[in-house]
Amino acid sequence: ALEHVESWTGRISLPDGEITFDSQVKRFQPGDVLFGKLRPYLAKVTQPQFAGVCVGEFLVLRATENVSADFLEQKLRSKRTIDLINSSTFGTKMPRANWTFIGNLKLAYPSAEEQRAISRFLKNKTSQINKFIRNKRRLIELLKEQKQNIINQVVTGKCEVRRMKDENGKERLKAFPTSPLKLRPSNVEWLGDIPKHWEVRRIKFLFAEREERKGDMEFELLSFSRSKGLVPFFEISSKPPSAEDLSKYKVCRPGHLLMNRMQAWSGMFTDVVIEGIVSPDYSVFEPIRPMSVAYFSYLFKTKHHINEFTMASKGIGDGFNRLYTPAFGAIRTLCPPVDEQNEIVEFIKQETEIIDAAISRAEREIELMREYRARLISDVVTGQVDVRGIEVPEVAEDELSALEEDDAVTDEMMDNEEAMDDEND
Repeated sequence: ALEHVESWTGRISLPDGEITFDSQVKRFQPGDVLFGKLRPYLAKVTQPQFAGVCVGEFLVLRATENVSADFLEQKLRSKRTIDLINSSTFGTKMPRANWTFIGNLKLAYPSAEEQRAISRFLKNKTSQINKFIRNKRRLIELLKEQKQNIINQVVTGKCEVRRMKDENGKERLKAFPTSPLKLRPSNVEWLGDIPKHWEVRRIKFLFAEREERKGDMEFELLSFSRSKGLVPFFEISSKPPSAEDLSKYKVCRPGHLLMNRMQAWSGMFTDVVIEGIVSPDYSVFEPIRPMSVAYFSYLFKTKHHINEFTMASKGIGDGFNRLYTPAFGAIRTLCPPVDEQNEIVEFIKQETEIIDAAISRAEREIELMREYRARLISDVVTGQVDVRGIEVPEVAEDELSALEEDDAVTDEMMDNEEAMDDEND
């Protein structure tokens, strides 16, 4: 299916178990080139090394004796070709290309020897680029783990935050393991031991749900994204809900806690810092007593809390479970003194600022390398870069496969995270 082929790379990521299709299928053989005609701008082009079947949204192409399958695949994936095919599509919501147009395209191709040189060159260069991207992804995952570990230790009381002076006499917050002598049983199995002066409270005694609706009032439309947080809607999408739907949207204000009910099990909480309206499928809460809402937004993302939210969510199946307010409110959680909550939040921001900057740099480097990869392929297959006479080592197929499998798993995880951002707005 289309979702099993990665855009612009052609990496195939098949799920475990059998795949069933609701539509007619097409057969393909090893070396055939598959081109996704639905939304061709996604550049779903691949060359399977096995026989199988695919959905009808793929065109199955077989190279002639004058053109190698590798060259045809790269040529079809070049940005120039994709843009040309995309300009021919019909339909607005689900634009498709058709074989009549694609089949009549005139694509220049070099000699067989030069095609082989192009194939060797691009395999070598793209494998280097893929290794770079893979290493950067691993770095990002390690940095995210480091960040979450810092958060987990301080919001759960495993470490206590103290304000101290560094060697330059500047005040700075530091965290130290909490002494066992300062701990007591929480009497909640999954919370374990906690600082003696911390409370354990049900969430309903800390937060109350708000049901203020937009109605005829004017508010900025907001969207809650996992990657960007709570931001103006048009930073993420260009298609706003209808005016009738907007009237049902909920008002949130600075100091509120926002929860995506369908994604609470994955830690979709944030402290509101801008006024606006959000999807009615979100829950908006205001604190009942003075507290740091930011502290609780960090706390509710920790592993044990997410486990509780998952068990308390109800619905018809995976992806459709909601955490309703009564179940959310019945869950016990930690509540340190408010001044300690504020210090914990300040410490987290202090310690994660450098980590966040490193993650942003790595993500930008990945983005630039992807752009370079696309431009390189386009320049080489159109003859703007002459690779004849350039000696490059052969890249073993098993090495390419290992890279693709490793990256495909990472891509799937990242894609799943991003897909959960706004699916339920």
